[in-house]
This record gives sequence, C-alpha cells and structure tokens, in this order.
Amino acid sequence: MKKLSLALVMAVVMFSSCFTLTHTVGSGGSGGEKIEKRAWYILWGLVPLNTVESKAMAGNATNYTVTSSRTALDVIINIFTGIVTVGSQTVTVQK
Repeated sequence: MKKLSLALVMAVVMFSSCFTLTHTVGSGGSGGEKIEKRAWYILWGLVPLNTVESKAMAGNATNYTVTSSRTALDVIINIFTGIVTVGSQTVTVQK
C-alpha cells in the first residue's frame, strides 16, 4: 500500500503540467520580467476566492504571455486544502 501511495503522489507531481493554459497578448513575452500570483477557488474550482488580473500584473506592457497552471507546489497545497474543497493554481505573466 505504501508503494502504491508513493507512486500515486509521484505521478501527480510529475504530471501537474497537464493543467496549463497559455495566452499570448501582442507578440508575447520576450523572456523579461516574470510575475506570479496564486488564484484560489472553493467548491473544486467553481467559485473564485480572489481575483488575479493578468492585465494589471502586466502593467503598461503591450506584449506579454499569461500562463495559468497547476504547478507541483499547487498540487502539494491542494492535497491538504482539497479536503475542504479549496484549490489553487498559479498565474504567471511574462513581459
């Protein structure tokens, strides 16, 4: 049972990048500044607890890339907070 549990945890961490959405604004980010914020949800992602505004994160930039994903850290956090239906994902803006 321990081996199965360990294998399951490792698989969840390794495959966490399957939950990635990328949006390109203008010609996209050029590898400059990166800003990250965590978005929180309850009821398994149905109700947002906070607002993460990618446009505000980008500031005056007209070319940037927005990536929303469940990182390995989000998966670890969600293991503990999922019990009370709270989950998170990371929003990254690259200018």
